[in-house]
Amino acid sequence: MTTDLEHYASQNGIKFFLMNFTDLFGAQRSKLVPAQAIAGMQKSGAGFAGFAAWLDMTPAHPDMFSMPDPSSVIQLPWKPEVAWVAGNLAMDGKEVDQAPRNVLRRVIAQAAEKGIVMKAGVEPEFHLINADGSDISDARDIQEKPCYDQSALMRRYDVISEICSTMIELGWGPYQNDHEDANGQFEINWDFYDCLKTADQLCFFRFMVKSIAEKHGLRATFMPKPFTHLTGNGCHVHASLWDTDEKTCLTHDPNGELGISEMGYHFLGGVLAHAESLVAITNPVVNSYKRINAPATTSGATWAPNSITFGGNNRTHMVRVPDEGRFEFRLADGAANPYLLMAGYLAAGLDGIENKTSPGKRLDIDMYADGHKVRGAKKLPLYLLDAIRIFAKNKVLRGAMGDEFYDAYIKLKTNEWDQYSRHLTQWERDNTLDC
Repeated sequence: MTTDLEHYASQNGIKFFLMNFTDLFGAQRSKLVPAQAIAGMQKSGAGFAGFAAWLDMTPAHPDMFSMPDPSSVIQLPWKPEVAWVAGNLAMDGKEVDQAPRNVLRRVIAQAAEKGIVMKAGVEPEFHLINADGSDISDARDIQEKPCYDQSALMRRYDVISEICSTMIELGWGPYQNDHEDANGQFEINWDFYDCLKTADQLCFFRFMVKSIAEKHGLRATFMPKPFTHLTGNGCHVHASLWDTDEKTCLTHDPNGELGISEMGYHFLGGVLAHAESLVAITNPVVNSYKRINAPATTSGATWAPNSITFGGNNRTHMVRVPDEGRFEFRLADGAANPYLLMAGYLAAGLDGIENKTSPGKRLDIDMYADGHKVRGAKKLPLYLLDAIRIFAKNKVLRGAMGDEFYDAYIKLKTNEWDQYSRHLTQWERDNTLDC
């Protein structure tokens, strides 16, 4: 584990560091710091004006400082003289409570008090598109069911293989690359780690994919629903709980139903109980709701949930149990803030464990075909505003994630909705101009 960034720079030929933090909207913010100055920056942090990023601050706020976490440092394989390092925001000597990485660290600490560590893996989907975003980049990628299309995958071999090779070089353990369900859509999977490390990796992954795509004259997007007729971009989270030594999986019981322990089902119960609220985090933009409430796409299915249910190895539910000891949470999309995503799931699950919440009955039906027959299954919110209002009332998540974060997030997201509502669309003109 790296502890001295100046030493790291001299050992690895680093000329510059991207001193990074992630704002409430998931945007990556950085200053480019020369290696000669990194020793001082490691002690005092890189200064930023919070109002200039998506944080709930004013121009009158004092400087905030990104205090680098040296354990997160990543050398850019495609530009090896530069290293990226995630930071924890501080102001006036205190942590900035609304900063997403700090939120996750606080919830992780709450779990640690219970002897619990959450490990997670992610499945981030993305489209490779043309420069203006009007269409996918491969005009020949037109199959009705393009998932796993070998030819379409190999036509983008140069891009996908470079991304995967970069991940191998970083030691992430990528193990498969595939063409996904939408034309122009891809996914790369890698090993799972503790949820903070995975969140750091997901932040870097999005930056890396976009950078490498641009290098090849293409553009990558993680937008939840970039094309109305195609499957959207999800970001499924595979999660399991471990003891603090990370040797024993607490969500696994070989004698439990589907190999899940009693604690595991309580964790799941918490996630399901708070799912209506979590949507504001897992699906954080207006466009998100055009993915989770979408009609069937050209491939025949959206692959996104619309109800709060769980099943066994069944992809039509919000939560799938693909293997013993772990859950696949299928709700989140490509716009989700990696730190808030992990913090939300962990906070909800910890509440389920604390209160021994039951997840209810497992459903083994096709929710897309027969979901309307299920009585009592809650539907997910239809719009971002609905999700924000439900999230605002959730005292459990507020208590776990913090008042400052909660108030800031609700304020900025409500403002985002208001901006969207003031926007006049072509659909409105086409359908109501002659009223």
